[in-house]
Amino acid sequence: MPAEESSAGPRGGRSRATAAISRALAPPLLAGAAAGPPAALGPALRVRSAAGSRRPSVPRSKGRSTGGPRAPRGGMRGTYERVRRAWDRPLTAYYLILGAGLLITVLGLVMVYSASMIKALELDKPGTYFFRKQFLAAVIGAGLMALAARMPAKLHRALAYPLLMGTVFLMVLVQVPGIGMSVNGNRNWLYLGGPFQLQPSEFGKLALILWGADLLARKQDKRLLTQWKHLLVPLVPVAFMLLGLIMLGGDMGTAIILTAILFGLLWLAGAPTRLFGGVLGFAALIAFVLIKTSPNRMSRLACIGASEPGPGDSCWQAVHGIYALASGGWFGSGLGASVEKWGQLPEPHTDFIFAITGEELGLAGTLSVLALFAALGYAGIRVAGRTEDPFVRYAAGGVTTWITVQAVINIGAVLGLLPIAGVPLPLFSYGGSALLPTMFAVGLLIAFAREDPAAKAALAMRRPGVRWKTMRRRVKKRPSGER
Repeated sequence: MPAEESSAGPRGGRSRATAAISRALAPPLLAGAAAGPPAALGPALRVRSAAGSRRPSVPRSKGRSTGGPRAPRGGMRGTYERVRRAWDRPLTAYYLILGAGLLITVLGLVMVYSASMIKALELDKPGTYFFRKQFLAAVIGAGLMALAARMPAKLHRALAYPLLMGTVFLMVLVQVPGIGMSVNGNRNWLYLGGPFQLQPSEFGKLALILWGADLLARKQDKRLLTQWKHLLVPLVPVAFMLLGLIMLGGDMGTAIILTAILFGLLWLAGAPTRLFGGVLGFAALIAFVLIKTSPNRMSRLACIGASEPGPGDSCWQAVHGIYALASGGWFGSGLGASVEKWGQLPEPHTDFIFAITGEELGLAGTLSVLALFAALGYAGIRVAGRTEDPFVRYAAGGVTTWITVQAVINIGAVLGLLPIAGVPLPLFSYGGSALLPTMFAVGLLIAFAREDPAAKAALAMRRPGVRWKTMRRRVKKRPSGER
């Protein structure tokens, strides 16, 4: 035996031999690593190769599974991922519509009570006079909303024509002397006896949406919407008939909302730009003539951005609305502590209730109202965009256009950015004639959100009976131990 081997010992000689063989076989091992170490290398090399290929085990964190998507990390990115996943759930639109609609209505009841108390006392009425009427309308509207939320889309389509014909009949009755009533210069009311009145033009918005959605859906099924005559007729003539009946009473604000609904339906139906622009230009021309020929409407247009009441106090209401908002500060003067509602601000519980909200609840209260309307509008757009039913798309888009445009016009007038149109804030201002059809329209959106296949499956899993049966199928039976 050589001296080097004897001095190194058997273990050192075997190590040098193993290292030499490994260096000689390195290219073949890299080329065919999947085949493993050759069998001729002996048990020592196989043991060392297996030991070298093993990696130290990394302890797993508790609660983390090897399969499926990884849990979002912490920090801003993790928070964003969690919010995005929660926002994309099937029932997001359903909960947004239901929650925002109810919260706006409840907050509106509180503000109607606070804003109308002094007005009721001025009329020698109890302080809760307007609140009790609004509360009764809200209870009836809640029933209508629940009914609409449970009705299938086919039943909504069946109600389209009867609702339209009934609304046109009532709007014609308004113009009959001795039957119709004038309120604040607008002849758009029917007297129902006692303290109750009805404004049929408010139901005309809902009637146009349901009838127009049904009409466009049937024409889309027959592939007729590619022809401009089928796109416009009879939708535009019927809408102009409703606009004519409304303008006979002098209600310019409701006419603007009805025109916006018409444009929303045409936009959803895919009207060409030139056709859409033509209808828009014709409507703008009619609006210009109606405003130019009315001194009252011209004075309202001149009050945009006014900071002084002006000659003859023509901008009194617009300026005091700004005063109310400015005196509210961040968190307001307190619920019921408004100063402008003591005879300074006309119509504090109807058209300018948003100004009283800003004075008593401050910027925080007004931003909360805006956030609720934004959530309701987003949910309506989401329902209209994710459905495959053309009637649901047109109806949901029409309702969303109605509520959002009316809210923008009302709030814009209070802020001095738009002329005072005399339209109430949806679900918020006083007025049962406006509250009832609006709550039915919110129930319509809830019904459409429930009809989504993913939302329907999620709601079915939340039922107690279905959940119990599903759990019983998943749990295995254990032996009881009895023989």
